[in-house]
Amino acid sequence: MDAFGLYYFDYTYFLFMVPALIITMAAQIGVQSAFTKYSRVRTVRGMTGAQAAEAVARLGGAWVTIRPVAGNLTDFFDPRNHTINLSQNVYGSTSIAAIGVAAHEAGHSVQDAQGYFPNKIRTALVPITNIGSRLSMPLILIGLLLPVQYDYVVYTGIALYALVVLFQLATLPVEFNASRRAIRALGETGILTQEELVGARKVLTAAAMTYLAASFTALVSLLRLLFIAGSRGRSD
Repeated sequence: MDAFGLYYFDYTYFLFMVPALIITMAAQIGVQSAFTKYSRVRTVRGMTGAQAAEAVARLGGAWVTIRPVAGNLTDFFDPRNHTINLSQNVYGSTSIAAIGVAAHEAGHSVQDAQGYFPNKIRTALVPITNIGSRLSMPLILIGLLLPVQYDYVVYTGIALYALVVLFQLATLPVEFNASRRAIRALGETGILTQEELVGARKVLTAAAMTYLAASFTALVSLLRLLFIAGSRGRSD
């Protein structure tokens, strides 16, 4: 079997990717379960997600605009215009889950305002990661169609995909730090009680598992591509 057939049909997909997909699905189920559970629990103080995000951001010296966006768990901080974008089930909700998620995004705004170094690294990787994500797979597929002497095309694609993996790995400390900042700020400001902080921490921990799963999947995909490229050389 040639490398092109190997890439699509042989056991490597089941060996490398199926475990990664199972882990990813488990992580997604975990975060949805935690968010659903604690979205039903209203906080004693009764602040909304938007209010909590603003309070956490101000505590860390970040001046931001808070706005609602469509979708479920589509929350993100945009450093280009200093906006914290909160999904509809977070923006106006007073639940523990909403407060935790909103505070996490505010944690990103504080990272930006304070020049958190790992965040700078991650931001610097964005342009080259975009190039890698667009060109890596086309180059790999084209290279697999070419004779083995053109393996450099395959390895160029793999090198570009490695940039995507690097970005995923660089994202982990940024996300974990944003959650730590969120929990600390929610406790210091009294937005959540100690009991409520336990629930918020569970929600953010479950969310962190999705980032770990994404990094694991990207890394396993890279190993699979390297295995395929090596097998192609051995078969010829």
